[in-house]
Amino acid sequence: MAQAARHSLWYNLRCISQNSDDVYGSRENPRGRSVNSKTYDIAIIGGGIIGLATAMRLTQEYPNQRVAVIEKESVIAQHQTGHNSGVIHAGIYYAPGSQKANFCSTGGRLLRDFCDERGIEYEMCGKLIVAVNESEVPGLEELYRRGTENGADGLQLIGAEEMREHEPHVAGVRAIWSPNTGIIDFMKVSEAYSTEMRENGGDLITDAEVRSITRSRRDGALHLETTAGGFSAAKIINCAGLHADSVARMMGVDIGVRIVPFRGEYFSLRPERAGLVNGLIYPVPDPSLPFLGVHFTKRINGSVEAGPNAVLALKREGYQKTSFDIGEAMGTLTYSGFWRMSMKYWKTGIGEQYRSMVKSVFVKSLQTLVPEITGEDLYEPGAGVRAQAVDRRGGLLQDFSIAETEGAIHVLNAPSPGATSSLSISRYIVDMAEGSFGLSA
Repeated sequence: MAQAARHSLWYNLRCISQNSDDVYGSRENPRGRSVNSKTYDIAIIGGGIIGLATAMRLTQEYPNQRVAVIEKESVIAQHQTGHNSGVIHAGIYYAPGSQKANFCSTGGRLLRDFCDERGIEYEMCGKLIVAVNESEVPGLEELYRRGTENGADGLQLIGAEEMREHEPHVAGVRAIWSPNTGIIDFMKVSEAYSTEMRENGGDLITDAEVRSITRSRRDGALHLETTAGGFSAAKIINCAGLHADSVARMMGVDIGVRIVPFRGEYFSLRPERAGLVNGLIYPVPDPSLPFLGVHFTKRINGSVEAGPNAVLALKREGYQKTSFDIGEAMGTLTYSGFWRMSMKYWKTGIGEQYRSMVKSVFVKSLQTLVPEITGEDLYEPGAGVRAQAVDRRGGLLQDFSIAETEGAIHVLNAPSPGATSSLSISRYIVDMAEGSFGLSA
């Protein structure tokens, strides 16, 4: 990777070494594996799609390295990956030259090739990005310019008549048609990554929440104490998603950002009304925010989701409106960057909270795209939580951010299109590890 591109992702990091000569006794994880019968060359913390893709690539390219994925849940991909909307993005929205733009256009093709080789189902159903009135047309044209520059294949600017050939029930004056946007089940993709990683000799250790990380004064090894026992690794790759900043702090690292969780709430369309949507229908988003606005998403199983909004969550895994963790909430509310962000986006934040509380307001947002939708058409509410990195100045990180410190690589910000880009992100991480960790095949 070009040095300039890599430096664009780094923060000024401070690594404070912690001295420890802890020796851990043999423990068993729920699968019966003695989790510290050997040490690992590389431990990847987090069994989501990016952690698993990285582990798969490491075990492919460096079979001599002992690699383990450490996952706190009993099964993989339970949080951002498991609550993903399942869209294969084409790379339209992102600033040309950004990591999101570069990784998404390449990653989508790599992902489809991977799925073709392994028989994983996906559908290139296409997407409309709709300008609902003339005031949104300049923003739509800017998206078209961005997408074209980013290499999103087949984009077309179309009028209202052509728009309704794709989506007969949509309202608007102009749209971008993206034929190379698709849908997939990212859980199945993650399972395939995990399977290949283990076939290559890597280990998956589940029910292993990391409680502490200390560095040995004797040999420099990193000792991880987890709920599945303690074990050691020479190097760590932090793919902990919603907890990436917490893992970094365990290592004494100031990563310069805090993960602020945003809950995205959505409804499903009743099956008898799912025919109102053929594929994916999105609004023209606010370019100052990393969120895409309330939209319609066809799922690979044929159902249709409507949403999500973006509201502050008071728990990092806060999938319910009532979810609350006092420690995590205080971590957000005492962070200076959160209040600076709130000062910048207070009006948007109030609007999102109001839409969350009042279903009729949520429905009205959907009706700007599909006027026939009613509140009775919506059922089975659900939610995901986005790990949004916020810097001390209150800036919402728009791009991917991956950084290295002594003995570690940290994935600090990898929201959408992170799943689409998982194979290209994993290539970047492994390239970084080759130099930082001194890997040799």
